[in-house]
Amino acid sequence: MPRHSFRFLNSVSRKASAYLLLPALISLGAMACAFLSPAPPTPPPTLIPPLASPPLTSANGTESPTATAPVSNAPTSLPTPTALVPFKKFLSNVTVTLDGNFIILKSDGVPPHGSPYFPHGNSLYEAYAAAGFRPNPSTIEAQNIVLQIPLHPEMATTHRPTPGGPIGMALDGVPFFNQYNANHQPATQESVGFDQYGGHPQQQGMYHYHVEPYYLTALNGKDSLVGFLLDGFPVYGPEENGQPITNADLDAYHGHTHTTADYPDGIYHYHITPALPWISGDEFYGIAGKVISPGRP
Repeated sequence: MPRHSFRFLNSVSRKASAYLLLPALISLGAMACAFLSPAPPTPPPTLIPPLASPPLTSANGTESPTATAPVSNAPTSLPTPTALVPFKKFLSNVTVTLDGNFIILKSDGVPPHGSPYFPHGNSLYEAYAAAGFRPNPSTIEAQNIVLQIPLHPEMATTHRPTPGGPIGMALDGVPFFNQYNANHQPATQESVGFDQYGGHPQQQGMYHYHVEPYYLTALNGKDSLVGFLLDGFPVYGPEENGQPITNADLDAYHGHTHTTADYPDGIYHYHITPALPWISGDEFYGIAGKVISPGRP
């Protein structure tokens, strides 16, 4: 056979092999693309917009021109399951997000009301000259407070002691502290330094409440929801059905269970009282969440 015929046959053979291999190569390429494709991204936490904030008032019930909370740019059309509705009552200076079965509360801890603990040049500086008031030397400083609390709180089988530092957050973004000072002694001596809204800053400038947040109860009523503790259970003011609440009305954790305006099916809730322990007992009633960021930026 002539030499040019061999060359022709070899060429045909190679082309036929290439055509036969082509489907296999395409299949392998598709498998590689599927293997190398990134996993779908995890959905981000859901932002919970606040309710429209009413005019902010001072402790005596008058509108305060300096008590202005930052305006939130949160969306206004988010479907809200029933369990999330009470969290919409946080003022717009608090970022509230849903992350799985947890609520994330984030605040700079700066109160939206006046205080003598702001520097004199600050627009929120508000003098306070009540008899017996002795301010501590600290001034209010912005913080980075991030709390993770259960969306569906449950009673704990083993009750955890409330820690020093934030044990919850008020609706105005100010953290709640327990009834003890830094030396784990009752904070009664410190109470002479509580300002006209019931708070004061600690050494690092974190403003906080040990007692009734008068700004919120003046704003919404003495029987209103004022915040949440780390275990996810709500905190209410010092009245119920128009009557003052005393420690005798509450259990060892400083709460009880029944319906409220925010929880028509009933829920365990804490009450603030004028007498120690003020906000909560020595231990959380429920399974506590955690403090993701305790304060300073």
